Order: sequence, then structure tokens, then C-alpha cells
Amino acid sequence: MKSTLLLNAGFEPLRIVPWQRAFVLFFQGKVEVLEEYGAIVHTVAREYRIPAVIKLHRWVNLKRRPPIIRFSRSNLYARDHYRCQYCYAIFPERALTLDHVMPAVRGGKKTWENIVTACISCNQKKGNRTPDEAGLKLLRRPQVPRWLPGMAGMIRATASPEIWSSYLSQSVSVNSIYISE
Repeated sequence: MKSTLLLNAGFEPLRIVPWQRAFVLFFQGKVEVLEEYGAIVHTVAREYRIPAVIKLHRWVNLKRRPPIIRFSRSNLYARDHYRCQYCYAIFPERALTLDHVMPAVRGGKKTWENIVTACISCNQKKGNRTPDEAGLKLLRRPQVPRWLPGMAGMIRATASPEIWSSYLSQSVSVNSIYISE
């Protein structure tokens, strides 16, 4: 199903909306269509191309508070980009595990700063040791993400339609956009 990129009046990407919502906003006179997909929707009297990118006529002032990011398995995978933090390879979700950098049996907490994504092989190799003790080196130190990851929330540059690319690269990072459905 096609989604539409919604931009603020200043061309700042706000969110992704379903194409049906984009039509509602267009017919209410709240947005202008900047880009369209090739797909067509037929009504009794007319046909319309599905909007790919729409821009609000009026500026929406958003309060810039850091998002509260839920600690979850899917958000950890998203934070680490589905990459084992020890061998640096990318894996499908089913081939990944979560690893305590400081093992839980040694007092390691279940926090953003102590849990990383690891492949099954590296996690077994590390066992109940620290990465240094196991002879492993972390790709990056784990930390609380500043962007909103999540299965439905994160737009990856590779997953977004090509038609959006010029709008996503203008003002904000791809990671700060989220889906609202």
C-alpha cells in the first residue's frame, strides 16, 4: 500500500500518512500535492494520481521534545541497525539475540547502555564474560537512541520511495520521521 510523505509549510518532513489521509487533507484544502505516484484512483466522475509528497499550506509548530523511546527487542534491533555489535555483520531478526555487555550474572542491568544486538554465534562465544574477556570488540558503545526506532516507526533510507529522497535529505535525518497510522 502506498504511503504519502507529509511536509510542513517549510518543507520539513513531519510524518508518513496513508494515501487516503493525503486525499482527505487535499480535498479539505490543507495541503498541496508536490509529487505523485504513477498509480491512479478512480471515482465515478474523475481519476486522481496517488500523492507521494504533500506540503501543508500553514506552518505547524511542533514542540521539540525528545521522544520517549520504549525499551524493547525490536527497538534495540533498530538502534543497532540489525547488525551484530561484535562481528559487525547484518542479520535478519530471527538470527539475532540480545546480549548484556556486562553479564547479568555479574550485575549487568537491562538498560539501553548495557544491551546490544549480537548474532547467535558471537553471543555464544561471549557467554557470561565481558567483551574484553571474550576477545571481542564492540562496534559502538551502546546508548539510549535519540531518534524514534521501532518496527513501524523508523523509515530507513533504503525503504523509503525514491520519489521522497530529495525531501528527506533537505532538512532532517531520516531517523526522526515516524509513521502515524
